[in-house]
Amino acid sequence: MADIFPYLFLLGRIVVGVYFIFNGLGHFMNINMLSQYAASKGVPASKFMVAVTGVMLLIGGITILTGVEPLVGAWILIVFLFPTSLILHNFWAIEDQQMKMVEMVNFTKNMALIGFLLMIFAIPLPWPFTLF
Repeated sequence: MADIFPYLFLLGRIVVGVYFIFNGLGHFMNINMLSQYAASKGVPASKFMVAVTGVMLLIGGITILTGVEPLVGAWILIVFLFPTSLILHNFWAIEDQQMKMVEMVNFTKNMALIGFLLMIFAIPLPWPFTLF
């Protein structure tokens, strides 16, 4: 059974890496909509910040997918997710119950992703099937 673990780990890396890459690309494909939302939450230079965070998501996703410098990518993603969760998904400050639930789901999802990213630091390097 242990022979399958490297393949399961690779499959997990692919799923998570593609998730972050897909969201990073989404920042650029939906930059106007996302920057308006960020501006409504008080984010200064929102279009620029959406672009910067899109790059952060892309870099983090690529590092996890390839296994090249995954700890750097994990830190980049944590630096993105933590303030984003507090600023954009502040469900505790929303009165509309439907929007409160949407933001709570996004907040708790981001906290789970941060937990996953912290676990990456316990995985010995190099990872199986690391590119380069």
